[in-house]
Amino acid sequence: MVVKPKKRRLDDPVEEAEVESRWEAAPAVVFVIVLQVLLASASEAKGWKLWGMAWWVWLIPVGPELALLAALAFSGPRHRLEQLGHRRTVGITLLGIISVTNAVELVTLVGSLVSGDEKNGPELLLKGVTIWATNVTVFGLWFWAIDRGGPVVRRDPDAPLPDFQFPQMENPQLAPDGWRPQLLDYIYTSFTNSIAFSPTDAMPLSATAKMLMLAESGVSAITVLLVAARSVNIFT
Repeated sequence: MVVKPKKRRLDDPVEEAEVESRWEAAPAVVFVIVLQVLLASASEAKGWKLWGMAWWVWLIPVGPELALLAALAFSGPRHRLEQLGHRRTVGITLLGIISVTNAVELVTLVGSLVSGDEKNGPELLLKGVTIWATNVTVFGLWFWAIDRGGPVVRRDPDAPLPDFQFPQMENPQLAPDGWRPQLLDYIYTSFTNSIAFSPTDAMPLSATAKMLMLAESGVSAITVLLVAARSVNIFT
């Protein structure tokens, strides 16, 4: 007797969220890790420091990022956390640690800039790009994790009120039936918020969403206005 493989239920909210978690959120975390490892490797090779600290300081966030990656991409840790009822709490806690670490690295970079230690244009630009890109990606994950209770809960017909209002929600005739925001929508929202320092197409509705966008804009403004401007000044 031939046993047919069980078909994936694409209408199962949990399985849909698992696919989104593994194939969208996890690659975003990998992108951040690669950026930081590349910067650390370049710093070691060229003797770059961060306010007197050695090259390995850029690897400090990699620990919690790897833990977040395991919770997003691997079935074992994810299912274990789900059984304990702590997966969402652990994910948000790790995002908080990564965000704080990135902000601290920005503060140390600004301190290094003010003290006159940053005199190499490519070095400063690479540091600034890494901090800014990490900021965009991590806050995109923040928005994805908190909107309407997270990727599983917001698939429920009785999901909580939205934290973000997307254009497709205002104009449902412009979107497919049953449309809901995916990670890419949150990353785009994060990117435009980091560029414009304000919401663009997706409006924050809840206090949590507004505070997250405020924090992201603050980090982005310091990175772009101080770090990037100084690196361009060095080049010229």
